[in-house]
Amino acid sequence: MSVDQLVTMIKPMLEGAQMTVLLFLIAIAVSIPLGFLLTLAVQSGIKPLAWCAHTYIYVMRGTPLLLQLLFICFGLPMLPVIGEYLVLDRFTAACLGFILNYAAYFSEIFRGGLLAIDKGQYEAAQVLGLSKWQTTTRVILPQMFRVALPAVSNESVTLVKDTALLYAVSVPELLHYAQTVVNRDFTIVPFFIAGIIYLIMTLLLTAWFKWLERRFKFD
Repeated sequence: MSVDQLVTMIKPMLEGAQMTVLLFLIAIAVSIPLGFLLTLAVQSGIKPLAWCAHTYIYVMRGTPLLLQLLFICFGLPMLPVIGEYLVLDRFTAACLGFILNYAAYFSEIFRGGLLAIDKGQYEAAQVLGLSKWQTTTRVILPQMFRVALPAVSNESVTLVKDTALLYAVSVPELLHYAQTVVNRDFTIVPFFIAGIIYLIMTLLLTAWFKWLERRFKFD
């Protein structure tokens, strides 16, 4: 295989990788804050709110992400009366599906981080005269994120790989272009190239999280 042929294969796949990276950045930027809000809702003393949050998390974690994407892309427009107002661009619908799904997972990660904090931390903050807001922002949240960071890192890597599901809802991402090149050139080389691109993306993301762990001494 010549260099020109290899470049011809890689160029469209790199364009698809841009879509993959864009989806990842949007999903991670929105799902993490949303997941934290869900954690607060679950921990809330308002029982209806906590129940709704628990139910949402159970449904989103208990059903396949692919099913959720298909429902948002193709099911919502079929709903009676309101369906015509729920027709979304495929990429927008995919972003929404990833955000809603991963917010539920991040919520459970943050909840685990909160449960890992010793109750003595609250008592110590109270003895020091810290307000509830100060206790939360200066004592509890930093420790929670410290505990949750490794799990957030793992979930983020999973998110990168799950972007391949865009292929199922006809969003032209990395895997879509790889399959297109395979069909055009009758070679499996594009699949190997796609695998290498995914590995590079996950490697860079993992290295960044490792840097965060060293930077903030999350040992």
